[in-house]
Amino acid sequence: MTDPSYLAAIRESYDTVAADYVQLVKDPAELDPLSRAMLAAFAETVRSAGLGPVADLGCGPGRVTAYLAELGVPVFGIDLSPGMIELARRAHPDLTFTVGSMTAPEIGDGELGGVLAYYSTHHTPPEQLPVVFREFHRTLAPGGHLMLAGHVGEGELRRPTQAYGGHPVSYESHLLPPERIAGLLERAGLTITARLIQEPTAGSKRTYATFLARKPEHPLPA
Repeated sequence: MTDPSYLAAIRESYDTVAADYVQLVKDPAELDPLSRAMLAAFAETVRSAGLGPVADLGCGPGRVTAYLAELGVPVFGIDLSPGMIELARRAHPDLTFTVGSMTAPEIGDGELGGVLAYYSTHHTPPEQLPVVFREFHRTLAPGGHLMLAGHVGEGELRRPTQAYGGHPVSYESHLLPPERIAGLLERAGLTITARLIQEPTAGSKRTYATFLARKPEHPLPA
């Protein structure tokens, strides 16, 4: 089956910018204290639960994947962009990275102790997010944990033509309100356990949100 056009745009765009992305995007250790604290909390939560590995979906060049591994988490990465996966494998040969889509990851039901979606869902059209979030739920073991972080807004649609060093890109960015993201996660059967909204600062004009969620051990009533 042919991929939807938005997936093709994401793949082609990130293949194009991959080399400059690595040079321009911060390492996880250089992130702000709150972002690092949320990653550390997620790592401790999934380690303590001991339910299985973490899938870093939309892992890019694998830096956050490797950061979780350094925190003692069994983790592997999946990304739509072969160029990003090539960079991830080269930089972190001890970890497993696979080309794939979070819309249909080749992961069995209930195999994961955790799912990380770190700044990797905002290119997904809002009408497709329920598909993605159902896949998070499907692949998580009962009691498994999700961390989703990304750009948020008031429903803006952005269509940049260049990114990461001025390379042409064709993806779109959908900046949804945090409440809408939380509602979609809950409708997918996940329970929100924490959320953090980081407001714009002098160093960044964007708003970011991080959600921690859990798949209930027993199915929720209909």
